[in-house]
Parts: sequence; C-alpha cells; structure tokens
Amino acid sequence: MLDDKDIQKLKEALATKEDLAKIVTLDEFDRFKVEVKQDLDGLRESVQALIISVDKLVKAVTDMHEEYVIITGKVDRHEKWFHLIADKLGIKLEY
Repeated sequence: MLDDKDIQKLKEALATKEDLAKIVTLDEFDRFKVEVKQDLDGLRESVQALIISVDKLVKAVTDMHEEYVIITGKVDRHEKWFHLIADKLGIKLEY
C-alpha cells in the first residue's frame, strides 16, 4: 500500500501537466499527430499493396498447381499408352 512518502516520491519523479506543457506545445503535438497519421496512412497503403501482391502470387501458384496436375495426368496416360504399344510390338521399355 502506498503511504504519503511514496506518493510524494511519485510526485517528484513524474511529470505534471505543467511540466509537459513546457516541453511540448499543443501546436507541436497537433503537428506530431498529423505526421503520425500520414505515416500510418502510408503504412496502411503499403500493407494493402502487399496483400494484393500476395493474393496475386497465391492465385498464380494455384493456377500452376492445377496445370501441373493436368499435365501429370496427361503424361501418365501417355506413358501407359507407350507401354501398351510396346507390349503389342514385343518391345521391352526400360526406365
């Protein structure tokens, strides 16, 4: 529990409204807020652009995967045909 001595020490250590007013004026603080808002807006735009880029990349990878699956099926089918043809011709296929 805090006693009067502790509270007095805190008052000495912490800044008061008057102390803060001496350090930063309201105009300076308002300019700071505007700068921070602009920085956050720029950051938000950058993050949004990254999200769009990642979405495009994911779509491209998904499309490539689908194409790969189709091509793999086609290659498997051709390989099966080659083996059937080789069997009919009496040729042994080696890997």
